[in-house]
Amino acid sequence: MTSSARPLLNRRLADFGTTIFAEMSALAQRTGSINLGQGFPDTDGPEAVREAAVRALREGHGNQYPPGPGVPELRTAIAEHQQRRYGLAYDPDREVLVTAGATEAIAASLLALLEPGDEVIALEPYYDSYAACIAMAGGTRVPVTLRPAAAPGGDAGQRHFALDLDELRAAVTPRTRLILLNTPHNPTGTVLTRAELAAVAELACERDLLVVTDEVYEHLVFDGAEHIPLASFPGMRERTVTIGSAGKTFSFTGWKVGWITASPELVAAVRSAKQFLTYVASGPFQYAVAEALRLPDSYFDGFRADHRAKRDLLSAGLAAAGFGVFRPAGTYFVTTDIRPLGVSDGFAFCRALPERCGVVAIPNAVFYDHRDQGAPFVRFAFCKRTAVLEEAVTRLKSLAG
Repeated sequence: MTSSARPLLNRRLADFGTTIFAEMSALAQRTGSINLGQGFPDTDGPEAVREAAVRALREGHGNQYPPGPGVPELRTAIAEHQQRRYGLAYDPDREVLVTAGATEAIAASLLALLEPGDEVIALEPYYDSYAACIAMAGGTRVPVTLRPAAAPGGDAGQRHFALDLDELRAAVTPRTRLILLNTPHNPTGTVLTRAELAAVAELACERDLLVVTDEVYEHLVFDGAEHIPLASFPGMRERTVTIGSAGKTFSFTGWKVGWITASPELVAAVRSAKQFLTYVASGPFQYAVAEALRLPDSYFDGFRADHRAKRDLLSAGLAAAGFGVFRPAGTYFVTTDIRPLGVSDGFAFCRALPERCGVVAIPNAVFYDHRDQGAPFVRFAFCKRTAVLEEAVTRLKSLAG
């Protein structure tokens, strides 16, 4: 015990206790439920990539500290990927930084680029680490809420979550330092359009803002949606930190290999913070991810097609069970509206769902500052084996009555 009444936990983290993911995963284990809450695959990625990691271990590559910026082979592969996919040219020696997953990339970027009191605009709902990292950096979070709307093209049977560009512009103040953008967007599955991204770029240039873009779901876009890096817009390359990840694209989330691409000045700034977080990580896996990024287009096409089929399977099952379904244009999450089932409290619903039908989901309200805005929405992950999703759909049918 301490001799004073001062709290042990830093006040900046006072609002961040055990995450909802830990709670719901424990509930899944206790009840034997199918866990569609936390977003991790239940199968391993490509065999060739696993073998590359084994080969790196056996040949002694990365068994000691790798270079601080990342192994040259991976930095070169990342630069090649950005050039081949998006026409973005990055110097692998000065404009690429390897991190311990995308989560460290987010933390290091915000710690490096924010001063206490700086405002950060984030699209709400948002990945929960955004709020914690902004707090640790001493920044002030300013949410701009994505709201349910009719899908583009006027399909009355489809809805999505839309960005209000006027609301985004109104959120900028003289204290705004940075926009934290996520597209494809977790948890809503929204993929920002070229017009929306152009408007964000115009605003950033006009108000001299930095932008950190979380693009970890870049290879999971469906139905004609297109992922366009914000850094490809005029004036944005020198003010954008782009974050990527091997975990989401190759189904090796435990390897914790992420990266940023940015101008030399931004990479140097982020590296200054990153070196005092993990310093380095994932040595042998970096060599394997370098090979993964060079897989043929057929891998990425098959990966996307497989997840599109799983999305359709789970979305149809949720609709049949009585949920209102927002079919995602990207990521591997489906957001649902529970009000058609006669309830509106996502927390209570998710805590009761395992006992009711043996399935675990996540209440979207945890991703909101404005909890009431997210109260009726619940997220399900479809990055699971088809047989697991089929069993989950069968169990969820009991809600339809």
